[in-house]
This record gives sequence, structure tokens and C-alpha cells, in this order.
Amino acid sequence: MAFTLRTDAELDAALATLAEEFGLSKQEVVRRLVLAEAAKTKKRHDLDAVLDSELPRWAAVLDRLGQ
Repeated sequence: MAFTLRTDAELDAALATLAEEFGLSKQEVVRRLVLAEAAKTKKRHDLDAVLDSELPRWAAVLDRLGQ
């Protein structure tokens, strides 16, 4: 599925720099950065879910370790 990404001069220059540095097209730079950020966000949400479920369970132990 295609869409148009409108950029300003600053963003276009940054994309051009990254594309040249990585030897990729601007489109591929955007693709990889978006996918990397999405993966990072998912990992953060997964970690938050684990902490929300496990931290209360271990709160007393963590308090004793911190003393």
C-alpha cells in the first residue's frame, strides 16, 4: 500500500543524509526507522505489562532487598 509523505527542507535533508550514509533509498530509511520504532514501542509495552503484573507480587521482597 502506498502513500505520500510530505517533508519540509529540514526533514528531506536529514533523510538524504541518512540514505547516503546507509546506502539506502529515502523510502527504505523511513521504512526501517518506522519499523524499528514500532518494535521498540512494542517491547516497552510488553515490559510494562510484565512489570504491572509481577511488581506487586515481588514488592515486599524488593523492599527488603532495598534495606
